[in-house]
Amino acid sequence: MRRILTALILIPSVIYVIFFGPALLFRLVVAALGFACFHEFSGIAEAQQIRVPVWLGQVLGLVFLLAPVADWRLVLALTMALMLWALRAERLSEAIGLSATTLLGIIYVYGAWRCATVLRDQSPWWLFFAVSINWVADSAALYVGRTFGKHKLAPVVSPAKTWEGAAGAAVFATVFGMVLLPRVTQISPLEAGLLSFVVCVAGQMGDLAESALKRGAGVKDSGHMLPGHGGWLDRLDSTLFSMPVVTFYLYPPYQ
Repeated sequence: MRRILTALILIPSVIYVIFFGPALLFRLVVAALGFACFHEFSGIAEAQQIRVPVWLGQVLGLVFLLAPVADWRLVLALTMALMLWALRAERLSEAIGLSATTLLGIIYVYGAWRCATVLRDQSPWWLFFAVSINWVADSAALYVGRTFGKHKLAPVVSPAKTWEGAAGAAVFATVFGMVLLPRVTQISPLEAGLLSFVVCVAGQMGDLAESALKRGAGVKDSGHMLPGHGGWLDRLDSTLFSMPVVTFYLYPPYQ
């Protein structure tokens, strides 16, 4: 029940911010979500004895999120800054782990939320698609997996997930995209279906990747701010992978 109530509050709020929220509100919400997700990421890292400089990571992450241009030069500048900060480590044997983990968190979290800004600037429908396809996939995976699930998808990382649930998620997400995207964008149903399938798979991989981080750290949830869902990173792990994939589709890296 707590999980359903949380979703009933979050989903309308997300729809409002995406479609009707002023630009300032949208950027504040995105920055707040990035802040919360990075905080929880640093907690997972600390559980593995990696002491991430949280406030430095948050500041650099916000720079990465809000900078007018975020290309390889900014990533290189962040890398240099973190390597210099690592010189302050009490034990220099921790310098590589500290700087690399912090950079990973910044790109993983704030890079994905920068994609949210790019997608909304292109069209709120693209951002809605990148977010809502995970709602459909998660719900389908849950109910199909409970009903038909017999074969474990990743027993070490996430024992509850099954191949049957993953297949159900892919089918429902593909149909969802084929119905939605041709109505609000210029792409064909076939292209919409292929994109939806890829984005759904990416979202499920994002879920498993975050689960692997937690499993390695020996923690069940990334946080406790969302009743029935755990932390923000638990709720948004799929979205942190799906938004970049949609962005790559609209703006291919090779262009």
